[in-house]
Amino acid sequence: MHVLVTGGSSGIGAATALAYARTGARVTLTYNTGPDRAADVVKRIEAEGGEAAAVHLDLTDHATVAAAVAQAGPVDALVANAVRWGGVMPGSMPFEDVPAAEWTAALHANVVGNALLVQGVLPEMRRRGFGRIVFVSSGVAEEGVPGPGPYGTAKMALHGMARALAWEAGRDGILVNVAVAGLTLTDTRRPIPQAVLDEIAARTPSRRLSTADDMAALIVFLGSAANRNVTGELVRDGSNAGRSSHAV
Repeated sequence: MHVLVTGGSSGIGAATALAYARTGARVTLTYNTGPDRAADVVKRIEAEGGEAAAVHLDLTDHATVAAAVAQAGPVDALVANAVRWGGVMPGSMPFEDVPAAEWTAALHANVVGNALLVQGVLPEMRRRGFGRIVFVSSGVAEEGVPGPGPYGTAKMALHGMARALAWEAGRDGILVNVAVAGLTLTDTRRPIPQAVLDEIAARTPSRRLSTADDMAALIVFLGSAANRNVTGELVRDGSNAGRSSHAV
């Protein structure tokens, strides 16, 4: 199995690339600004006996999307994890002050960029009669957080994209789902006071927050042959099940 994991140089993307490799999959992971981190992930996979490669992809530059797909070659599964975060952080400015350019940039990268990515891998999946596509989204899209309107809107657009694709591509053996992350503990997360983490964890059914490895396990299931007929779904991890207002 060959898997393309975008945004695979750190966090959930890196954990997903490693998890796929441990199942025996060949992994191509993409990076934007972290070639050294991507190379480290490739080395970790190779040290464990796996096969991996890293290619550049910038969702804001659509030419690099096509180039990354071409370099990766035919894939059995696509994990669309890469994201343009943008400059509007929670509580940073009122909705009415968000510049039009920020909206355009968020949609251009996170919606159009991912649509072009899917367009690049879909024809070969159709030809072979098998494919798995997993979009990685955020609880912000469903719950809302004051401030990052463009980010949340772009993530919610991926939910609609997944539903449309599930209906269109299902007859060709292609299953499409969204893995929705809540507050996930990763190596790239900005420090959050432990008291805050404990309070958020207390509002989840399992009473704990998910790690990047937890999310990776969910993504690998949805994006593998083990998933036989789950499609068009939004699948939330345990950190998101409590409807925390602190989702990523």
